[in-house]
Amino acid sequence: MLDLVNKLHNLPQIAVIGSQSAGKSSLIESISGVTLPRAAGTCTRCPTECRLARAEGRWKCSIALRFTVDENGQALGQARIVTFGDVIYDKAEVEDRLRRAQRAILNPRMRSDHFLTRESDEETEPEGQLTFSNNCVELRISGPEVADLSFCDLPGLIASVGRSGNSNDIALVENLVKSYIKKPSCVILLTVACETDFENQGAHRLAKEFDPDGKRTVGVLTKPDRIPSGEEHHWISFIKNEKEPLEHNWFSVKQPSSHELKQGITWAEARQSENNFFSSTPPWSEMDAMYQKYLRTTNLIKRLSDILSDLVAKRLPEIHDEIEAALRGVSEMLEQLPPPPSADPRADIMRLVHAFTKAVAVEVAGVPDPDGLHQKLRPAQDTFRRAIRGSAPAFRPYERRFADERSFSAPGFLENEDEPIEDDEEGKEIFIDEVLEAAVQARTRELPGNFPWVVKQAYVTRFTKHWNAPAYALCDAVYRDLAVRVRHLTHVHFGTFGQGLLEQRVRLLVQELVKACLESAKHKIDWLTDLERQAFTLNTHYLADYRDKFLAHYKGARQAGEHGDFIDRIRQYVPAGEGEDAISKILSGLVELGVAGVKPEDIPKLLPPDEMEPAIEIMADVRAYFQVAYKRFVDNIPLAIDQELVYGMERNTYSALMAGLHVNGPDGDHLCREYAQESPQAASKREELEKKLERLSGASEELLNLGRS
Repeated sequence: MLDLVNKLHNLPQIAVIGSQSAGKSSLIESISGVTLPRAAGTCTRCPTECRLARAEGRWKCSIALRFTVDENGQALGQARIVTFGDVIYDKAEVEDRLRRAQRAILNPRMRSDHFLTRESDEETEPEGQLTFSNNCVELRISGPEVADLSFCDLPGLIASVGRSGNSNDIALVENLVKSYIKKPSCVILLTVACETDFENQGAHRLAKEFDPDGKRTVGVLTKPDRIPSGEEHHWISFIKNEKEPLEHNWFSVKQPSSHELKQGITWAEARQSENNFFSSTPPWSEMDAMYQKYLRTTNLIKRLSDILSDLVAKRLPEIHDEIEAALRGVSEMLEQLPPPPSADPRADIMRLVHAFTKAVAVEVAGVPDPDGLHQKLRPAQDTFRRAIRGSAPAFRPYERRFADERSFSAPGFLENEDEPIEDDEEGKEIFIDEVLEAAVQARTRELPGNFPWVVKQAYVTRFTKHWNAPAYALCDAVYRDLAVRVRHLTHVHFGTFGQGLLEQRVRLLVQELVKACLESAKHKIDWLTDLERQAFTLNTHYLADYRDKFLAHYKGARQAGEHGDFIDRIRQYVPAGEGEDAISKILSGLVELGVAGVKPEDIPKLLPPDEMEPAIEIMADVRAYFQVAYKRFVDNIPLAIDQELVYGMERNTYSALMAGLHVNGPDGDHLCREYAQESPQAASKREELEKKLERLSGASEELLNLGRS
């Protein structure tokens, strides 16, 4: 399992944290069996990941540098691993190699192998050397007496900086520690020096922040031989898990002193010295047997190995799920990349052109979707129809002087075929006296009572001259939506091909085509609008029916205005007996004169002729013709736009692309290669994703093999 940990950085790991001089380095030396670099002040300047594995054969150690940020501190997309020197077979050489590796990490602007030379030892500290770094030294150790462990030694937390220090180092180190221990699968190995007050050691605060219940923290009390006399009980309470209890308990270890290290004490001698201390020094030696297992480095190593093994076994299924999810994500990202260039770019381009042309045809034919082209055009078509309908002449069957006194209601016979329109805006009404005056002024050689056709023609022109603008507005709305949709289809079909040159060329060609179709549609609109300025229809029955209806409506409205009370009395008349009211007397008198069968509603016919009668007829003729003409126009314009603009673009798409791309011309092969040329960014991204896919696939296979075993 630990071999797999070496390849998967998201598996559980032990992170060793503590304050400066808390004994972390000595503890790491005891666990790993190798000597770490010693220097004044802070020893550990960057994370050092130690991966230990029991193996048959010769003891060996290899060191590598893992760069996760560049020289400017910017995160790298993929970690860069650099092997640092040859494999080491002598433990005595590890300390010097580690010291050199740390210097290489702290000087990312220099070549790493420079620090392997002996000449580098004679150099002063390079200019720009970092005080701390997020980049990591990887230490891999294997041998027959090596424990199965994987842990990371982190820089000690800093309480303050000296004169030559950087004020940002405190936050940098703390953030570095947090980046490791915040992971739920990280085991926190918290080192606390017994020679310093527990409350003053900031590492415990961080461990408590990210593991408040103490479920993944293992406490280690270092330097127990430096406890002031009489204060041993305070630290014993930690071992008994009475103070700051942890699920995996507190341990205590004793490492060699600086003097013993200088004398060259061996690992075995250090363990024997530690055993003698806990066996003969009260109160440690007097503790019950159940607590003795929490003393000594060997017990700590065994417990850490068990904890890590259990956590790795628990995390493996979760890691497998995470890897499978990552595999799917990488595969999807690869699918989103443009396909690599093929050996026959001309065939690829022809295939794309055919697919694009077919997609345009489907969109133009119509799709059963709320966002389809035709569905989106309906609001604009309704606006156009209402605008034309709203241009109806607002005739009023009374004189202008009565404008504030009389009202006029829309004809009831239009309710089932036209929506109500606002035709009473100031300045839009055409009063009956104005119509009669225009008719009289237009007379030339006509007999009295006859009026020239130009009067009606003038009113027809008066409303048709407003039809061009709404028709253009509809055409522009169709053009805008069509252009957006075609641009989207262009990106969908050509956007991932090559470096975008083909998409850019197709977009330009299609844009020119749509503009040409727009001009053709507008020419057709002009032609249809000009036709409507000449009043004409063969639908005589429809026109006559409307004329009769409007004539009756205008006459009725005028009579109601001129003889309102008289008309109301006729409408309200109820026979009650002869001679009782005026209406009854009129009907009786007509019977006496021999005029039988007269009804009350016939009485208004006895009124004297209306001098405005010719104007009413003109109004009825013009208004009836409007109904014929506007319904014809609101059908013809959308049809013309559809035929010239929408279908026009679809009909000519393929020929325009083939002519404009020149793929079949004398330079066709050269042009096709240029169109298909892949961008360096896409090629680099594909290579990166394919490598990542290979790594994840390998990790997934190893996990499955581990599960089978």
